[in-house]
Amino acid sequence: MRDLFIERAIDLAVENVRLGKGGPFGAVIVRDGRIIAEGVNHVTSAKDPTAHAEIVAIREACRMLGHFHLAGCEIYTSCEPCPMCLGAIYWSCLDRLFFAATHVDAAAAGFSDAFIYGQMKTPLADRTIPTVRLTCEDALVPFEEWKRAEGRVEY
Repeated sequence: MRDLFIERAIDLAVENVRLGKGGPFGAVIVRDGRIIAEGVNHVTSAKDPTAHAEIVAIREACRMLGHFHLAGCEIYTSCEPCPMCLGAIYWSCLDRLFFAATHVDAAAAGFSDAFIYGQMKTPLADRTIPTVRLTCEDALVPFEEWKRAEGRVEY
C-alpha cells in the first residue's frame, strides 16, 4: 500500500541531502487529509541542534493553526523520531505518528540516539555531562505562582 504522506516525508529527506541543507530527515503534518506543514533537518545549516525535521514541522503547524496543541493532526516522518522529537510530538498532542526507517536504520547511517536513551537512565552524578541539582528555598516559587495565576493556559 502506498502512502503519499510518508512518501512526501521521504522525498523531503532525500531532497534535503541532495541540496546539502542538512541531514536525511523529513516530516509532514497532516490535518483532515491534507499537508499543513513540512519540515526537514536544518541542524548544520541553521547551526541549531534542535532543528530536526519533526521540530521544524511542529513549529510550522503551530504557526499555521495558531495554537501549541496539534490535536486532530498526524505526523509522518522519514525516520523513527529521536528522544527530543518524540517528546515534542507528545507535548504537541498530535493524534498519531507514522514513520518509515527505524532508529536502527538511522544508527547504521551514523545517527544513533542510543547514547541519549542511556543517559536518561543514568543517575545524575554518573552522566557524561555533569548534572547537579541545586537546592534552594525558592525552587518551587515559579510553580506556586503558576498555580495561582489567573487565566493560565494549561498544557
